[in-house]
Amino acid sequence: MKVLIVGGGGREHAIAEAVSRSKHLDKLYCAPGNAGIAEYAECVPITPMEFDKLVAFAKEKQIDLTIIGMDDPLVGGIVDAFEAEGLRVFGPRKNAAILEGSKAFSKDLMKKYNIPTAAYETFEDPKEALEYLKTAKFPIVLKADGLALGKGVLICETLEDAVAGVREIMQDKKFGDAGKKMVIEEFMTGREVSVLSFVDGKTIKLMSSAQDHKRAGDGDTGLNTGGMGNFSPSPFYTDEVDAFCKEHIYQKTVDAMRAEGREFKGVIFFGLMLTDDGPKVLEYNARFGDPEAQVVLPRLETDMIEVCEAVIDGKLDEIDLRFEDKAAVCVVLASEGYPVKYEKGKEITGLENFKGKDGYYCFHAGSKFEGDKIVTNGGRVLGITAKGDTLAEARKKAYEATEWVSFENKYMRHDIGKAIDEA
Repeated sequence: MKVLIVGGGGREHAIAEAVSRSKHLDKLYCAPGNAGIAEYAECVPITPMEFDKLVAFAKEKQIDLTIIGMDDPLVGGIVDAFEAEGLRVFGPRKNAAILEGSKAFSKDLMKKYNIPTAAYETFEDPKEALEYLKTAKFPIVLKADGLALGKGVLICETLEDAVAGVREIMQDKKFGDAGKKMVIEEFMTGREVSVLSFVDGKTIKLMSSAQDHKRAGDGDTGLNTGGMGNFSPSPFYTDEVDAFCKEHIYQKTVDAMRAEGREFKGVIFFGLMLTDDGPKVLEYNARFGDPEAQVVLPRLETDMIEVCEAVIDGKLDEIDLRFEDKAAVCVVLASEGYPVKYEKGKEITGLENFKGKDGYYCFHAGSKFEGDKIVTNGGRVLGITAKGDTLAEARKKAYEATEWVSFENKYMRHDIGKAIDEA
């Protein structure tokens, strides 16, 4: 089979690695890809939002399966564009990707179908939002309604902070059109856990739990980022939590989307908060998380292409979804200054150290070729992932492997997976 992956980050590199292990694969393409993905795929200079060009390429190359990695094209309707031309594509249609594309939609869905989540209100007028905040309990959470690269969430300790947050999201439009509408919700306390799942419209099969580190600095300090590291499975995702979520969250979400005429096929990422009142949904994503994919997909034992095909055909119930009984930890190597201001174009050395090292992965998030060199091309540059029999072993290996590679202004957190020691 000929397969096309749409995207060019660490998540897409992890998808490419998983697809490369399929017995069905003949040729792999990635648009636009990056210097790491080029190890597995022929990279094509088409950006993810150029739907017409991507469709034309898929038809020209007679692509058998296209996998959409990113949120923007999914929310924009890329699956609909491919399906309109009779092309097989993995991912939710536009009317289902709204599960991630609009926080107001997903909150209303949870309210209607009694899926546990934080109390909330939705606003389109900043003046009304400010009036509401005058009577609100703090701390409180402000969320830009649309896509904001995982950064459109502000936790406000005081009314003064919240007023500034409303200005930032709705008036100054820091997150662009994502801030046309805003959700204000109660602040929940507890452990955050992510669970990825494959969904074929009616059947849901869980992958694995994972735990992200969003803040830029050690000790969860600094600004929110797209993710500075991850570990899987989460020791806090217990059998009791799993049983509760299976009864009250997972299948109910799939059924709710179908009942709304928005059949969901692809990956649903459940962002959960383990509160004193039980697990509640923080957010949904309509695709693999990044860097969650980097700690989950390396452990996938089932053929990735077979899983994608079953999702498209509504036959996920026929798939035996298996994962290696291992733990994995991913440490992101970023450019100093991320997520605000950072330099690109720094040569990356030591990548050859990962060749032939079983259980170690160097996923490229922001890299490109410059002549015969590979240089940095983003805030998050590499995701260094290692597997181990235990989380502690995987963490030790991942941090050892961060020393194998270097580039100017290399930056990382040193406490990824520290919660492992507290479990």
